Amino acid sequence: MGRAKKVVLAYSGGVDTSVCIPYLKNEWGVESVITLAADLGQGEELGPIQQKALDSGAEQSLVVDATASFIQDYAFSALKANALYEGRYPLSTALARPLIAKLLVEAAREYGADAVAHGCTGKGNDQVRFDVSIAALNPDLTVLAPAREWGMSREQTIAYGERFGIPSPVKKSSPYSIDKNLLGRSIEAGPLEDPWVEPLEEVFELTQSIAQTPQSPEYVEITFEKGVPVALDGVKQDPIALVTALNTAAGRHGIGRIDMVENRLVGIKSREIYEVPALSILIQAHQDLESLTLTADVTHYKRGIEATYAQMVYNGLWYSPLKAALDAFIEQTQAVVTGTVRLKLFKGNATVVGRQSSYSLYTDDLATYGADDRFDHKAAEGFIYIWGLPTRVWSQRNA
Repeated sequence: MGRAKKVVLAYSGGVDTSVCIPYLKNEWGVESVITLAADLGQGEELGPIQQKALDSGAEQSLVVDATASFIQDYAFSALKANALYEGRYPLSTALARPLIAKLLVEAAREYGADAVAHGCTGKGNDQVRFDVSIAALNPDLTVLAPAREWGMSREQTIAYGERFGIPSPVKKSSPYSIDKNLLGRSIEAGPLEDPWVEPLEEVFELTQSIAQTPQSPEYVEITFEKGVPVALDGVKQDPIALVTALNTAAGRHGIGRIDMVENRLVGIKSREIYEVPALSILIQAHQDLESLTLTADVTHYKRGIEATYAQMVYNGLWYSPLKAALDAFIEQTQAVVTGTVRLKLFKGNATVVGRQSSYSLYTDDLATYGADDRFDHKAAEGFIYIWGLPTRVWSQRNA
């Protein structure tokens, strides 16, 4: 079944994406497959993955270091929106997909490919994120998803790969499916498919168990400029270094574990475990700084925008007109979100214990109950009368 001559394939080095290479060529008549592996700070050596693609039949094997863009352009943009899907998940994995889609489209243009491909199945969210993002960036580009269509079981997929020289994977001691980048890890499958089963400590890598955390608290100060974190404890940090340092600090104190049943876009519920130490405390600190610097009406309205924003990112609509419009609103709000937040890290909790900003709307002589109080208490009675007038009229008419 011929669908394209030259294809750029999003490549992870796993069974499915490796088998995609001979499958595209032998079953769908693709003449040339170019693989693209994105380095998003996952900490793996991508050299062997690059070679595995070539051994599996790829004409070229590309590795793109996109970590800086991932943090600056995607993670920090979502941070400005305090993006938490269903109020809990900070989109650590979802944020990588529109970036990988962008890299695929750029590579297809550079190498003259007429299609791109990925190894997603028909059950998850990533297929939607890839397909829709690619369509938004280049609607004329064909998107191929062999694993969504080949109908092979895991055993059949491995056997198919062996026919074309792809070695059978070493039997995994771990039953879990794991995705990792600089923002954190997502863990699913195996025993975790039962939502009643408590995750074992073996599933965690970035965060200490509470029993292993330090016996004394640790304080960190995060400085923001226009909503973007730029310094730790008064020392300027580039985005990668800052996230790395916060992952270490928060993880040391067991902060950033999430165990949730989430609603996938395809209509099923999925039990997911996330480790997101740095991102968890960054969002907490950013929200707190906004409470100091944004007016009440902007703060309250923005909270509704944030829920929509997170849902759109989760559902693969990063490159969409509404997302762009929300970005413009959010960016406008961040003009005054500059200052420093102090957090106490201890026994799985990050607690904001201080905040300061040159744009602070907190006014001492209005907030105080001491002798310096400048609030006009006598004005309150008239204000309350006017404020409560609609309620009073309603009560009189409906008593």
